[in-house]
Amino acid sequence: MNITQGLRRARQTNPGGLATICNGRRRTWGEVGARVTRLAGALQALGVKAGDRVAVLSLNSDRYLELYLATGWAGGVIVPLNIRWSAVENEDALRDCRAGLLVVDKAFAATGAALAQAIAGLQLIYADDGDTPAGMANYEALLDASAPVPDAMRSGADLAGIFYTGGTTGRSKGVMLSHTNLMANALNALGEGLFPAGCTYLHAAPMFHLANGAAMYSLLLGGGTNVMIQGFTPEGVMAALQNERITDVLLVPTMIQMLVDHPALGNYDLSSLQNIIYGASPISEAVLDRASRALPHVHFTQAYGMTELSPIATLLHWNDHIGDSRAKGRHRGAGRATLGCEVRIVDIDDNEVPRGTVGEIVARGDNVMMGYWERPEETARAIVDGWMHTGDGGTMDDDGFIYVVDRVKDMIISGGENVYSVEVENAIAQHPAVAQCAVIGIPSEQWGEQVHAVVVTKSGASVTEAELLAFCKTLIAGYKCPRSADISDKPLPLSGAGKILKRELRRPFWETQERRVS
Repeated sequence: MNITQGLRRARQTNPGGLATICNGRRRTWGEVGARVTRLAGALQALGVKAGDRVAVLSLNSDRYLELYLATGWAGGVIVPLNIRWSAVENEDALRDCRAGLLVVDKAFAATGAALAQAIAGLQLIYADDGDTPAGMANYEALLDASAPVPDAMRSGADLAGIFYTGGTTGRSKGVMLSHTNLMANALNALGEGLFPAGCTYLHAAPMFHLANGAAMYSLLLGGGTNVMIQGFTPEGVMAALQNERITDVLLVPTMIQMLVDHPALGNYDLSSLQNIIYGASPISEAVLDRASRALPHVHFTQAYGMTELSPIATLLHWNDHIGDSRAKGRHRGAGRATLGCEVRIVDIDDNEVPRGTVGEIVARGDNVMMGYWERPEETARAIVDGWMHTGDGGTMDDDGFIYVVDRVKDMIISGGENVYSVEVENAIAQHPAVAQCAVIGIPSEQWGEQVHAVVVTKSGASVTEAELLAFCKTLIAGYKCPRSADISDKPLPLSGAGKILKRELRRPFWETQERRVS
């Protein structure tokens, strides 16, 4: 199988079915299929050959879905860029994967133009309504001028997409996912009962993010309807739920909290909503309880995983949130291994530990990534004998339920986004007043965890919390920047080997918490 199989099937079995709804545009699977085959022809005419990278920097839209499909149809590799990253970070990703094409919308047209100035030979496509900026090809004009081409029929083992994630070395790394990886995950989700036939799914989470992208691939196979809003706002989601009779949506816990706590919640008819899949970070019990009370007819399902797992490893189904399962505390866990994926808990030597013992969560299956783009050493450290090491510390009970309790690697999950401490530390260290710094995650009611910096200033120098944040925003994405900081001239606690003891810095914030991650 490959990522275009779902489109080929939908064109054959459901050509009149509603495929996409976006900004008043409603297109059937037959219409989307015709557009994709012509867009693929346009990409090939622009020079895209088998394995070439096509990058996208855009808010959610129906055109984004078409690009996912047309890039694969043309034989290329899609590279969805993070809309929350700084221009510096996205330039690094573009240079790293050597993308020849960049597709932008109105929100990122200026950024795209600057990137094209910085990267020789980068071609730009404008995929939005309104006038096309100078130096860019127009998406719709390219499509209209192109003849349909046959599906390149990339094989399951071929590279389908590169999805950039944070790096423990301070640079982001490209997760290589094959057609088999993405289709295995899509089929696993369908087999578990997610995204049932005939569902209407809302793309509220960003489409560059694989959690939302994975839902799209499942919907392609199942023939559901994709509704897009540009980005998440509580009232935007509520309006879409009401107006388009949405049945399914994926939200990160922060989005759920903002939705159910919004004062206008009672003003909308949300009766069509059946399923909320949440993931990217654990949900607090308090938010889950408020959400269940506010939306008593909705089933909540947690998906745990990571980009490197395409992305789902375990599922905590809705019925594990209630009744006897809740009494056993399973609603605080991450569920059990999903179909097609094995999960176990191992020690430092990769030996499986006894049930209830803390170790690292590892997973294997057809959903495990091909590796990191041009980083064989990091790939070899991450995948050992076919097992992907998640970097999360956890336990498994006698029934196979996983509980995430800590992180092995130095990572923070804030608002559903991964933040690697070293990336933030590298940015902070460039400030002229900073002598030493350490970045940790601390509990946050709104974000699950928030980025906190502990900074030691140089002798005679000073910097305020606000100045430090503003400085960081010039180098890295806003969500990675510290939301709080302790700034002093006192040295940081060190081990005998001279390593900063982050557990000592974390302890005051987490000692009253049930687990050491949120």
